Amino acid sequence: MTVHNEALRDHACLIVHGPDRPGIVAAVTALITRNKGNIVQLDQYSDDADGGSFFQRVVFHRSDLPAAMPEIEADLRHTVTPLDLEWTLTDQSVPKRMAILASTSDHCLLELLWRHRRGELPVSIPMVISNHTNTAEDVRSFGIPFFHVPSQGQDKSEAEAKILELLKGNVDFIVLARYMQIISEDFLDQVGVPVINIHHSFLPAFIGAAPYRKAKERGVKLIGATSHYVTKDLDEGPIIEQDVTRVNHAMDAADLQSRGAYVERAVLSRAVQWHAEDRVIRHGNQTIVFTDRP
Repeated sequence: MTVHNEALRDHACLIVHGPDRPGIVAAVTALITRNKGNIVQLDQYSDDADGGSFFQRVVFHRSDLPAAMPEIEADLRHTVTPLDLEWTLTDQSVPKRMAILASTSDHCLLELLWRHRRGELPVSIPMVISNHTNTAEDVRSFGIPFFHVPSQGQDKSEAEAKILELLKGNVDFIVLARYMQIISEDFLDQVGVPVINIHHSFLPAFIGAAPYRKAKERGVKLIGATSHYVTKDLDEGPIIEQDVTRVNHAMDAADLQSRGAYVERAVLSRAVQWHAEDRVIRHGNQTIVFTDRP
């Protein structure tokens, strides 16, 4: 069953990006007008007007959009592709399907579930998968299926195969809500959808166990969090969002961890929302994020 956001019915989001050149904006806006669309949001960015790259996000309204999508897509292939631009066109009324992978830590997981229930995240959540069972009751209280897939030892292939079986064809993107397992390159290749991660911003300065204790011992004054896309290179994927909060000498490691969890929840929620709203364009190992934040 397809779920629709009635407030965004008949709204489409068009993303185009590629080599910058004169006439792109005119071509895109003319295409939308030609297809009886009315532009309601438009953001664009060029990293260098002389031989750089161009990025644009346009949201437009078009009556009876689902019926018109094939015609609009055909026009895009005819108009935009010859300009060497990549493009995606999405129906904004259809929420993206987001699977969540979690471990024992529940703060990011519950934040996403709570925001979803309040209607703050434009997604559907077909499942939560965890390598532990301590969050099962909480997840099911939100009416969301919970699956336990243990992952022990060095060989994670069996666990990853079971997770892939659950995910294949059922999700549009995946969120690692403090899922404390390393995702293999083979898993990323097979799952075929974006994967978003969250971690404390001490990496790589305080890697391994007890990072907040190590931070306390070093007398840090700022702690924070980073949300990024997952790639084969551990914790080096394109960054979507980051934030920090100040700490001081009077705080112990538990205080730092509590502050860090607060920032992690906020950063991950924003990253998920922006991805779900098609506000993020990946460009190499960077991202262009069209938001109202500076």
